[in-house]
Amino acid sequence: MTPIIANGVTTVLDLNATMETFWQKKAIEKGYIVGPRMALAALINGGQGQGRIANTAEEGRALVRNAKAEGYDFIKVYSKLNIETYTAIIDEANKVGLKTIGHIPNAFAGKLEQAFVPQFGMVAHAEEFSKHSEKFTLEDARRFAKLAKDNGTCLTPTLTTMVWIAKQTYSIDSIKNLVSLKYVHPLFKSKWLTANNYVKNASPESSAYFDRMVKFHFLLVKEFKDAGVPIVAGTDAGVSGVVSGFSLHDELELLVHAGLTPAEALNSATLLAAQWLGIENYIGSIESGKLADLVLLDASPLVDINNSRKIAGVFVNGRWLDKSNINAMLSDFSKRNIELKNEFDWQTFMNKRK
Repeated sequence: MTPIIANGVTTVLDLNATMETFWQKKAIEKGYIVGPRMALAALINGGQGQGRIANTAEEGRALVRNAKAEGYDFIKVYSKLNIETYTAIIDEANKVGLKTIGHIPNAFAGKLEQAFVPQFGMVAHAEEFSKHSEKFTLEDARRFAKLAKDNGTCLTPTLTTMVWIAKQTYSIDSIKNLVSLKYVHPLFKSKWLTANNYVKNASPESSAYFDRMVKFHFLLVKEFKDAGVPIVAGTDAGVSGVVSGFSLHDELELLVHAGLTPAEALNSATLLAAQWLGIENYIGSIESGKLADLVLLDASPLVDINNSRKIAGVFVNGRWLDKSNINAMLSDFSKRNIELKNEFDWQTFMNKRK
């Protein structure tokens, strides 16, 4: 939680929440630890495997009702759902008062428009559209934007994710040289450096493909903006190279590069995000009567979006943390990661699971 708060991120949406996440949320709410406000989504997938799996409409509806009873805030639909189950999940979620976010299931290949059913609230991520574009054309970007706009579906593009994936297809050095790597848990750090499939499967062809996809995602964001589709900042933290907290500032920079103004990029991470989460009455903007969730900067991000990184202090849930507090928290966090290094090796971890 430390890197998240240190970067001025006071609210997060976990798109694959677990019981451990509920424990973290409760500990933060009770003041036992300092951390961000948490919204939790229950992920529902199809096919085979662990977790919430649904392959019929009835199974999907039952899992939605269970998630509601367990206290989840949102439903995330995933890639292996069949069309009938996907549609039923979104319908049931709406009936019980839960918004739906997630992937566009693979079952909609060649018939993307059918995925945009009423109450499909938000697509995560840009690649959920680009996988439906063979040549990454402007016409496709405009078609996708119109589908989202007509259905009232928002987008969290998570541009930084694909940027980092593309970098790794060239060299693992992009991860080794990452300044914020010391703030990554040793287990994830070990995986990123020693079991990185983006590096292992890299080729000149894959590098060229991912580079084209990155450019298409920038185009996609511009077209969605021009079409009036709400764009909400997100980063898919945990993907190799995408470090919690720090990655939001990367995303803001990329959103501006894609065509948003600095003010629009900031809005995507503040008021617009709060509105989509349904908590705009008490956070998301600086107004009398709202909670003290604030970030104080040393320079204006409206002049240069990179100034969002120049944090003088953070108010989180009414608690003030100045720069010295933040630096001390980060220093302690990195030291603890160093101490844990020998205990968390990815290969050893995987061998123990076999």
